[in-house]
Amino acid sequence: MDRSDQLSALTRACSDDLISAFGLAGSRLAHPVLKKISNPPARWLARQVATYDEIVGEAGLRASGTWALERMARRVEVGGAANVPREGPVLLVSNHPGLADAVALFSAIPREDLRVVAAKRPFLTALPNTSRHLITVPEDSSGRLAMVRSAAHHLRSGGAVLTFPGGRIEPDPAVLPGAVEALGQWSESVDLFARLVPGLVVAPVVVSGVLSPAALRNPFIWIRRRRSDREWLAATFQMLVPALRNVTTRVEFGAPVHTGNGSAASHAVLEEIRGLIRRCGTR
Repeated sequence: MDRSDQLSALTRACSDDLISAFGLAGSRLAHPVLKKISNPPARWLARQVATYDEIVGEAGLRASGTWALERMARRVEVGGAANVPREGPVLLVSNHPGLADAVALFSAIPREDLRVVAAKRPFLTALPNTSRHLITVPEDSSGRLAMVRSAAHHLRSGGAVLTFPGGRIEPDPAVLPGAVEALGQWSESVDLFARLVPGLVVAPVVVSGVLSPAALRNPFIWIRRRRSDREWLAATFQMLVPALRNVTTRVEFGAPVHTGNGSAASHAVLEEIRGLIRRCGTR
C-alpha cells in the first residue's frame, strides 16, 4: 500500500468514526453530505495517523508513542516503571479508558519486544508498521484460539505482551466513576496465560487522565443519550480541538505478580489494579 492509498483508507475510516460518534451512521439520505463535511477533519487525522505509523517503522512503538502523546496531552507522568522486568516473559495487564491510553502505554513500557493484543479492525490494515507489533483477536472462537497460541508463543520466547482484559472502553479513573466496577467484566486471560507460560510475570498497569473534563462539559455531547456515547463524542471533540487536549495523562505500574499458582494470579492482579485505580482519584 503506497502513501496515497494509505491516506485514502485512513480518511475513510476516520470519516466513518466521526459520523458514528455523532450517532449519524444510519442516516442513509444524509450520508453523502455527512461524508463531505467530515472529510476535512478526517484527512487531517489520517495524516497524523500515517505519520505515527511511519515512526513505528523507523524507531519502534516507544518512540511513536512518545510522539503521539506529545500531541494528545499537556503532560505525562509515569510511575512504577521499575516494576516491569526488562527481560523474560511479561504479561502487561491494563485498563482501557480509550483515546490516548495505547500510545501512553507504548511510550511508558520499558520493553522493545512488546506485542499488543488488539481487536481486528479494518483501520489497522492501513497501518502496516503498527500491525507487525499486534496480535489480533478475530470475532470467531477458532481465531481467538490462534491469538492465545501466538501470544503464549511470544511470552514463552521471553517476550512482553500487553492486553486489555476488559475488551471494551472503560471509564477514565481520573474523571469518571465506575472504573473499579468495570473490572467485573474482565476476562480470565491472566489465569490462562499463567498456566501456559512457565515463569510468567504479570505487570498490572493503570492509565488515567486521557479524557478531558472540559470535553465532558461540552453541551454538544448531550445530543447522545447513552453515557458511553456521550463519552465517545467528548473524546472525538478532544481529538479535533487542540484546546481540549490540556490533560495530564498518567501511567502507573503496580507491583508485579509472579504466577507460581495460576489459580491465584487473576485475583492478585485485580486487587493490585483496584488499588491503582482508587489512588487515581486521590491525586
